Amino acid sequence: MTDATTDTMTDAMKDDPLTLSPEAIETLFTRSDDQYLFARWGRAIAPVIFGVDDPTIATIKGAFEAVVALAGHTLTETDPELGANCMVFFCRDWNELAEVPNLDRLIDGLGPLVARLEAADANQYRVFRFDAAGAIRACFIFIRMDEEMSQLPAETLALGQVVQSVLLWSDRAFTDRSALGQLEDGRVVLRPDIAGLIRAAYDPVLPDVAQDASHALRLHARMIAAPPAA
Repeated sequence: MTDATTDTMTDAMKDDPLTLSPEAIETLFTRSDDQYLFARWGRAIAPVIFGVDDPTIATIKGAFEAVVALAGHTLTETDPELGANCMVFFCRDWNELAEVPNLDRLIDGLGPLVARLEAADANQYRVFRFDAAGAIRACFIFIRMDEEMSQLPAETLALGQVVQSVLLWSDRAFTDRSALGQLEDGRVVLRPDIAGLIRAAYDPVLPDVAQDASHALRLHARMIAAPPAA
């Protein structure tokens, strides 16, 4: 099974309650074809970042560490099968992707994809790969640093991208509202309800993959049972 999601971070960021209703959770994993589809990583995440300087790489890796720790999942330096299984590519122009060595071997139809991204004037795109059971085995994150993206602080950009790659969200999940929220002092953080949902999603009693909307009820129950995410 393969899939991809695209979305744009919204400007409005507000604090939220600590939990989400079952209906709200279901919406976050119901795709535009009305199919409920949930998947989490089935292996440790081994990220690698291309196209930015060392301080930005450190910021992005810090975001991975924070979100993966929240989920109770695992980071690793190397995936035994793929080497790196979560690749983040930054570029100024989508055509630059065609110049990345061997990327066309990792992304089927890279040329047509680049053409679609250019035509849509997109500034971000994610491609997921899945194992035989349907759990996430790899993620490719592409970010074009247009004016909108360039105005975001590195910490905000990093956190938003990592959150959107830690689970297979609906392709419409964050089109109207960001996963992030802004505190009174101006700091941008992960919304408490989304943080709680990510932690619940990685509860060991839950499956790596679900295609029945009743799964949202189980996620809600785990959010209620768990203490608030820090």
